[in-house]
Amino acid sequence: MGPGPGLPPVDLVVLAGGRATRLGGQDKAALVVGGSTLLERVLGADLGGRTVVVGDTPVPADVTRTTEQPPGGGPVAGIGAGLDALAGMPRPGSPARPLGPPAWVAVCAVDQPGAARALGALRETVGSLPEEVEAVCPRVEGRAQWLLAIYRRAALDAARESLPQLHGASVRSLVSGLRWHEVGLDPADLGDVDTWEDVRRWRGGARGNS
Repeated sequence: MGPGPGLPPVDLVVLAGGRATRLGGQDKAALVVGGSTLLERVLGADLGGRTVVVGDTPVPADVTRTTEQPPGGGPVAGIGAGLDALAGMPRPGSPARPLGPPAWVAVCAVDQPGAARALGALRETVGSLPEEVEAVCPRVEGRAQWLLAIYRRAALDAARESLPQLHGASVRSLVSGLRWHEVGLDPADLGDVDTWEDVRRWRGGARGNS
């Protein structure tokens, strides 16, 4: 999904450092679904901002990659590493007149084959949200998808600063206290890949990002 007229730019943090124990340690980012790797599918989300991938997986030459330190710190440590990497990246705009960082940042686990379409749909909602809303996500099988979400950067930074440590912290401890807005999305774009059965199911029915 392209930038779209009038839509706010959104930075993207892709979490690709999970251990994938139920897949025998397989690098989820390299799994192929619908003719593309899971990482390629997520990177197909054109949100108008900058992108950083957190994890040891190979990335395209034009994509910034980082890892949490020490490695293996879990998704919250990964989010922190991604935000820090974004802070060190060039800001949007021309070199002479760089813009400030986008007010919104998306966080997405790499194991969601429909993430690009879902994030594009979420992006369409953020410009019209009331000021008190700090994050937006879909709900899948009764659970809010905090790792397929778009956050106000200031709210996510404040939540991070409130934790005593990021390494090993739960995503719930980071974001459950934010003021959320949930969006109904096409179920075909939702769901993740945790098992080989999930891989087979997605390979049988995944669609592209366009």
